[in-house]
Amino acid sequence: MSVFVVIFALCYCSKESSASVLGRPELDGPAAALLGDIIDLYCEVQTFPEDESILMLLFKEGDRTKILAEYTSMNGEIAEFPLVVRSSHDGYLECVARAQNNTLIQPTVSDRHYLKVVDPVKGAEVVVQSGPVEFYGGKTLELRCDVAAGTHVSYSWLVNGRPVSPSPLRNAAQNQLFIYRTTPQDSGSYMCVATNQLNVTQVFTSNSSEVLITVTVKESVSNPDISFTVLKEATQDYYALVTCRSTRGTPPITFSLYNRTEFVTNKTVEERNTAFMIPVVLGRHLGWLQCQADNGDQIAYSPWMPLEVVPVGGPVTMRYDYDVGENFAVIGEVRFYCKSAKGSHPRYQWFFNKTLLAGRGTFYRVVHQPPDQSILFLTVGRSSAGTYHCEVSDSFDKTTVIRSEKRYLDKEVLNRLPISVVAVVFGCFIFLVSMVSICCCIGVVFRRRQYGEKSLWDLEMEHVVVAYDDKLDLEEYREEADVVKAARIDESDQESEASTDEWPQIAEEKKTLEDEPVEEP
Repeated sequence: MSVFVVIFALCYCSKESSASVLGRPELDGPAAALLGDIIDLYCEVQTFPEDESILMLLFKEGDRTKILAEYTSMNGEIAEFPLVVRSSHDGYLECVARAQNNTLIQPTVSDRHYLKVVDPVKGAEVVVQSGPVEFYGGKTLELRCDVAAGTHVSYSWLVNGRPVSPSPLRNAAQNQLFIYRTTPQDSGSYMCVATNQLNVTQVFTSNSSEVLITVTVKESVSNPDISFTVLKEATQDYYALVTCRSTRGTPPITFSLYNRTEFVTNKTVEERNTAFMIPVVLGRHLGWLQCQADNGDQIAYSPWMPLEVVPVGGPVTMRYDYDVGENFAVIGEVRFYCKSAKGSHPRYQWFFNKTLLAGRGTFYRVVHQPPDQSILFLTVGRSSAGTYHCEVSDSFDKTTVIRSEKRYLDKEVLNRLPISVVAVVFGCFIFLVSMVSICCCIGVVFRRRQYGEKSLWDLEMEHVVVAYDDKLDLEEYREEADVVKAARIDESDQESEASTDEWPQIAEEKKTLEDEPVEEP
């Protein structure tokens, strides 16, 4: 009996448990809506307790303090939430279901539903965040595109009506545009285009065509170069035409001329160069000049330049060189150099057989390197054979002309052995002959010292050989050196064994031999 009671109790509890379970709601509705539109969202619970009213609540995810909409469902009715779309509704929504009169039933929450709230974009405007619209190159240009209204907006940029191409120096991020290390090429009219869309067919666009901003990038002026030429007036007065020139810089540029710390003059021009005329005296040092250039950002300075005009003078030297190959043959071009001993502004002229050479010709080219020198390059050939010389005068006054010595040049002259080579070869030959002569003399002296003391028999034999040398056929009786030496040793031994009574006879024979005339071989 007790067993049946337990089974009945379990079945009753199971029925009660299943009847009190609240299923997970499902939230459905449009994924996007325009701001201010009225839309309907739906929430449905598939499993719910019988005879229980279910309260459906609509919340923004993460915020349960504010109820967006609510609905009471009886017997599983689908809850309908009419909603006036506001910007705060943008994001994820969720539906919460709970038993209205039974706290024992646990509430359930639906999966989140995303709602995109689109506010049509309008009122696009470009703002220059980096400062004035006119600034110096090298700085960063920073633009921002502001809109009066709009959500989920995408931005694009145009310059002079063309899209801004991305690069390492151009970066567009969200509603901002950064251009680093600006140059004058970055100048132009910038415009932003703001776009958002509800769906494929509903696209909203706003651009800043009504607020066009022209950005002009000013380039800082570079350090100017300074130079001067000399002019001679009809009054016989001399002037220095001082030129200040910058390679970069946005005009207008103000150039100022200083003589050390003393201000001389200045000019503001729409170009990157200008000139000043100041009087000079020939042969006198008149100070040190400097140009200063300013176009509003910072002052640029030229190097210091001495103001001194030295007339040409002294000898004019002309030399030449060339490259040689095998057998000392000339290869490439012959180079003539012309240089004056004095002169700050020389004018060089080259002559070939009294014909002026200027610029470039068929066999020559002239390269001036004032004030140091002038170079004439020649191609060796039949057309270039002739006499060359150079002349130097002042560039501002041609009354004084100094000529160099004339030099004849052709291929045969160039291909002759240089005097230095001949001197080296002859010197080496003399050195070798001297060394051989010294060696021979040393050998003779050494031989005389070695054989200075000879025996009486050797002396007698020398006389005999001298006396009868022309009567002997030496080729027929030539003997080996060691045999002759052995014979002489034997004869010396025999001589030492001779008795003392033979000495008078030997002395007499020696005297007889000395008295006899010696025939020349």
